[in-house]
Amino acid sequence: MEGKDQLSDPLDRLGDGDGGEVIDRVASGERITVTRSGKPVAELRPLRPAIPAEVLIKRREYLPVIDTRALRADVDALLDGSL
Repeated sequence: MEGKDQLSDPLDRLGDGDGGEVIDRVASGERITVTRSGKPVAELRPLRPAIPAEVLIKRREYLPVIDTRALRADVDALLDGSL
């Protein structure tokens, strides 16, 4: 394998059964950039675990209150309304 985080032409370089090793590395937290002819074409990375809805709802309690009129005034001041 080419470097710690790169696979070069993986379909050519990986033999049958080698894909499992790559998946194991990704599952353990490693990010791997897949290249073809030296150019990055994809990134393999571990998925983040889903956050339960109950946790997200609880987090909402800690969000700041937004003054929507002040926000609108700020946006209007920054943007050209004629666009």
